[in-house]
Amino acid sequence: MPGARGTTATRGRRKAERVERAGARSVRPPAERAERVAAPAAQSRPHRALARLRRAWDRPLTAYYLVAGSTVLLAGLGLVMVFSSSQIQALRQNLPPTFYLRQQLMAAVIGTALALSASRMPVGKHRLLAYPLLGGSVLLLALVQMPGLGRTVNGQTNWLGLGGPFVLQPSEFAKAAFIVWGADLLARKQRHRLLNQWKHLLVPLVPGALLLSGLMLLGGDMGTAVILWAVLFGLLWLAGAPLRLFGAALAGAALLAAALITTSPHRMSRFACLGAGDPGPDDQCWQVVHGLYALSTGGLLGNGLGASFEKWGELPEPHTDFIFAVTGEELGLAGTLSVLVLLAALCAGGLRIAGRGRDPFVRLAAGGVVTWFAVQAGINIGGVLGLVPVAGVPLPLFSYGGSALIAALYAVGLLLAATRGEPAVRAALARRGQKSRSPRTRRPGRPGKPDRSGRSSRR
Repeated sequence: MPGARGTTATRGRRKAERVERAGARSVRPPAERAERVAAPAAQSRPHRALARLRRAWDRPLTAYYLVAGSTVLLAGLGLVMVFSSSQIQALRQNLPPTFYLRQQLMAAVIGTALALSASRMPVGKHRLLAYPLLGGSVLLLALVQMPGLGRTVNGQTNWLGLGGPFVLQPSEFAKAAFIVWGADLLARKQRHRLLNQWKHLLVPLVPGALLLSGLMLLGGDMGTAVILWAVLFGLLWLAGAPLRLFGAALAGAALLAAALITTSPHRMSRFACLGAGDPGPDDQCWQVVHGLYALSTGGLLGNGLGASFEKWGELPEPHTDFIFAVTGEELGLAGTLSVLVLLAALCAGGLRIAGRGRDPFVRLAAGGVVTWFAVQAGINIGGVLGLVPVAGVPLPLFSYGGSALIAALYAVGLLLAATRGEPAVRAALARRGQKSRSPRTRRPGRPGKPDRSGRSSRR
């Protein structure tokens, strides 16, 4: 048949072409064939690694485990360093060597219970607590300034006595309260499309920040006030405030800060120690210089846990403001980099929660918490390095301070509650819960193959 002959001829031509192409490939030099095979494989390795990292980053539970894991490691390492850096301080005050460790451990237990409770609460219940938290913070900050109730330490009246060695620092809780209140306020105004008006964007958010920071400045705590204003700017940025607003606000804040600094000899001395290489007249830069000494003598792996020399009275506040310096002296560059990596992981997880959150409150609250942790860590570490004035603020989740630790752990619980509100995260957690509750079944042995008892698995 003509059609069958045409089909047979076409098949023959195609077969001949395939044979010819195979022969052309076979006559290429072996080196050229190896290069053509190895080049795509070599080029694809970085792309495959990047693709795997991207897939891992896009998993629903990545931010959840990143925030929770970095918090546990950072707080655990902080407990170890608080004990190591505070023993000599406690003995000099005729206290047991484990005094500060017990205080910090008690705060860690309370803060962990608060973080777990906050992580299980729906986001809506956190929003219901916005005004009670703010009102309670204002009340506690006002009580600090009342004679007989407030305690003064190193020239600052920021603590509220609770009886015996127990004190409370309301300014730490005020930061968390301001984030919840500010995020709820801006989210409600954004829902009603009011944030395009200046009065709704700034009022009552800015007056609330002025009230809290004013009460903090009455006690001499300028460092915490600076962090509060940084959180305010972060909330306004996330809410979509215009850039010209930030220019005017930064100019006003700079003028106010200059007035507060120039009128205080103590604050002027802090600025005089920027980049100092020696203690200076009257040893006003003693703390900064000895913090640098501690970091410089640590080397790569440090002198060993508990082997710090500066904590023997040379470095003031080794377990609070300058715990990072003691960490560098005892654990070296490896220890300080570990702290920085854990802080960066915590902030990265918070930014991912803020970036993927659909609820405006979630975006604003997560962004506010990240701003709080990042700015406070930068001020603390910058003060140890002599790059910024020493502000007396603790390193988040790491330094000694019960109020600071409890407030920071509540903020972590808020981040976890925000990410648990995502439908994909809820579904992933539900699947993991079902897998953990399901009974584990034993793999049957191969038919005819004896198990460890010598009996055959075939029944």
